Amino acid sequence: MATSRKKPTKIVKAKSKKAGTSPTKNKELVIVTGISGSGKASVLRAFEDIGFQAVENLPLELLPNFAELVRGSAEISQAAIVVDIREGQTLDRFPDILKIVKKLIHTSVVFLDAQDPILVRRYSETRRPHPLRRMQTVARSIVEERQVLDPIRNVADFLIDTSNFNIHELRAHIQARFGAEEKVNNLLVSCLSFGYKNGVPLDADLVFDVRFLPNPHFVPEYRKLTGLDPRVASFVRKFPQTGEFLTKLTDMLLFLLPHYVAEGKSYLTIGFGCTGGQHRSVMMAEEMAKRLKKAGFYVKAVHRDMPR
Repeated sequence: MATSRKKPTKIVKAKSKKAGTSPTKNKELVIVTGISGSGKASVLRAFEDIGFQAVENLPLELLPNFAELVRGSAEISQAAIVVDIREGQTLDRFPDILKIVKKLIHTSVVFLDAQDPILVRRYSETRRPHPLRRMQTVARSIVEERQVLDPIRNVADFLIDTSNFNIHELRAHIQARFGAEEKVNNLLVSCLSFGYKNGVPLDADLVFDVRFLPNPHFVPEYRKLTGLDPRVASFVRKFPQTGEFLTKLTDMLLFLLPHYVAEGKSYLTIGFGCTGGQHRSVMMAEEMAKRLKKAGFYVKAVHRDMPR
């Protein structure tokens, strides 16, 4: 998913508006940024597919000019632009430039990220060098890139972890969140299992710790199985606290989800964490996904740490 380097896009400088004017209504600019290999090129294409004017490789210093151009254009109402590590030292000015742009046009920053092993694997599959350095390992380049982009991540409006997205799911996510059509009751819910030993998921909106349940790992015949196995699921379900927790959590989620829909949220990640992400969290994510599907929501179960 690494982006390719294109020739700079030529931008015609628009006439400046009076200082202090508010952003123009019905105009929108989305800045796509994030870690190399996280899917910026795919996201930019997704924006283009839903009618945004897509621009890659515009020098950051020209971003206010581009915002002015979109603001004054009769033909362009929505635009998306990629800003990434290839900007070099100019990135230090991103927060200040963003403040200027937001005064001109309604602007959102979408920051894409992914787990380090996923990023390394993607680079291995594409055989492309990391844009930061060619003379060091990809893993080391990713660490340095995170340090450079951290100030940008702190001002992002949307953080999307693409680790568990394929290209089609990532495109659907962008279309659901930024598409022009009203999509009432089109909240996409992801029930995500994970292991705390590998860290809490970056994009989890709600996180529930299920380590209070007895651990199948300590039952020899279940140790090498996962929560997808009926025997493991039955073991976890047999404890009264399991049923009580599921009942109370289902009631709470069925209360919350319509309110998220009303507020315009298009994607919600519900994380279930146990120690290793193999048994309890997997079973709970699967069970909650079934319950929410039965209630009429579009839901998928994703297992971050479970063996494929």
